[in-house]
Amino acid sequence: MDTWNPITGCLHNCLYCWARAYAKRLAAMDVEPYKTRGFKPAFAGWRLKQRLPKRGSVFVSDMGDMWGNWVPKKWIQQVLRVLRARPTCGFFFLTKNPKRYHEFEGEFTDNMALGATIETNRGYKVTGAPTPRERFEEMARLDWSHKIVVIEPILDFDPELVDWVRRIQPELVYIGYDNYNYRLPEPQLSKARMLEEELRAVTDVEAKVLRKAWFE
Repeated sequence: MDTWNPITGCLHNCLYCWARAYAKRLAAMDVEPYKTRGFKPAFAGWRLKQRLPKRGSVFVSDMGDMWGNWVPKKWIQQVLRVLRARPTCGFFFLTKNPKRYHEFEGEFTDNMALGATIETNRGYKVTGAPTPRERFEEMARLDWSHKIVVIEPILDFDPELVDWVRRIQPELVYIGYDNYNYRLPEPQLSKARMLEEELRAVTDVEAKVLRKAWFE
């Protein structure tokens, strides 16, 4: 999947954020907007004129959360306007603030998949983003046929998580462990495997990195 970053940066301050560290590397290489803005929210307006694939899939703004409460509505509208003009390519959004999707109802087109990260159903203090329950509730009431749930990095959970996915009705779920050795409150691998199988009875599942928990 290609990536395209017209909106960068994030203020959720997730404990496990990989993009913040990568933004520092890019800044050291004089890459904008990271050189000027670091991981603070930024609008890279010049990227709206970049050539995008005619086919395939593009992950939009993987180097930030373009749906954060701090992102001006006009930034998002400019991005959506560009994507609507490219109906033969698929676009994937991912956020920890899916409430903002509701502000743009009527502006999405069928080639856009709306995703949310829901690492667990528990209230672990690993991010300043809306709680997993809040994210679930917003995704469940979202009237859109192309929804995706990302359970990554997976945190320990209760059986309720399967019910959440069932009520969201996503067309795809990604599931995977942390890749960066943050020693998060992970479930044992056997429990994650059971979750994977239960979710396959609900929707399509794509397993990413599945390994033993760091403490196993």
